[in-house]
Amino acid sequence: MITVVGAGTGSPLPEDVAAGAELVVGGRRHLDAVRLPEGAERVVLGALAPALDTVAEYVAKERPVLVLASGDPGFFGIVRALAERFGPELLEVRPGVSSVAAAFARAGLPWDDAVVASAHGRDLRTAVNLCRAHPKVAVLTGPGAGPAELGAALAGEARVLVVASALGSGAERVERVTPAEAAGRDWGGAVSVVLCLDEARALGPVRSVAGPRPGPAGWALDEAAFAHRDSMITKFEVRALALARLGPRPGDLVWDVGAGSGSVAVECARLGAAVTAVEKTPDGVERVRANAAAHGVDVRVVHGAAPTVLSGLDDPDAVFVGGGGRELPAIVSACARRARRSVVVAMAALDRVPAAREALLDAGLECDGVLLQSSRLAPLPGDVTRLAATNPVFLLWGVRPGSRSEETEEGGAQ
Repeated sequence: MITVVGAGTGSPLPEDVAAGAELVVGGRRHLDAVRLPEGAERVVLGALAPALDTVAEYVAKERPVLVLASGDPGFFGIVRALAERFGPELLEVRPGVSSVAAAFARAGLPWDDAVVASAHGRDLRTAVNLCRAHPKVAVLTGPGAGPAELGAALAGEARVLVVASALGSGAERVERVTPAEAAGRDWGGAVSVVLCLDEARALGPVRSVAGPRPGPAGWALDEAAFAHRDSMITKFEVRALALARLGPRPGDLVWDVGAGSGSVAVECARLGAAVTAVEKTPDGVERVRANAAAHGVDVRVVHGAAPTVLSGLDDPDAVFVGGGGRELPAIVSACARRARRSVVVAMAALDRVPAAREALLDAGLECDGVLLQSSRLAPLPGDVTRLAATNPVFLLWGVRPGSRSEETEEGGAQ
């Protein structure tokens, strides 16, 4: 049997917690805080694999093992690794209070509607994009992924960071700072969690399902769901396939270049992605902002002309290009070089298709596409119906080789 005990924030481990254990595994500070039985072996957690190998030797001989951890060891903790290696039936888990729960308690906020991301030993960009897209996010920090790095990445965002240091100890400190203030400080190694809040929306409605709000019940919304100019909007049939090829999800960053009404940007944000909409006209910028507000999502709107304005943006996971004119090949090329996963291009003009396809291929993407031509039901006098044709649209998409398999591996590891 493997007993896993979490030292809850503010609740130290009892000195006699190790009684009866023949192997005790944990961080140095936890091991130093307890009384080990005479003859018990002590393993300081560093690299996980050697420690698990030692645990396996004791388990094989049915000798009792104790693993000491911080907070709730089943919440982004060692329980996952132990259960995968030895099976959950061999574990007895006694959780403590997690740092996330303690941080929200210090902030006086419920957290059943919070998104929680771990940046400890992981790519910080996923946590950053969640913070951009959601009003209440807790980020578990680590070396190179602390408040300063998070603040630098969120510069200019309308967010407040609640930085919790040394929770439960005499040196505990909880501070509310702007991203810019966080970026300019050395926070040391005592920070374990940072809350990123849109304070205007930090108290969401009562929920029956914990975590981020459920995804939309539908997508490819009717054009009437958006403010637009003279029907200059990506039609819902085109948007449906574009969304399927973009694959927006929580933790992603999507660009909508030549956003127009921002219908694609808003739909990607409704599906949980962080979104940057690029629009060169002032009235278009205001229209995108109005549509995002009407649908209750965060969309960062950048006023400027592509491809020049793209150089100052963070690299995206996926890009939708819905405008461009004569600049289209240069825009597609710039997007295709930067996109981590895919680029989708919508075009009404036949003449622009070859150059856009060449730009995707030259960037090393695998290219495919379709001509979308649909006819919608339309009423006629006398309670009869006809088919009204919409303008045909070419949809090309480029996918970076290997990106699909990388997503599968990431999803399986979570």
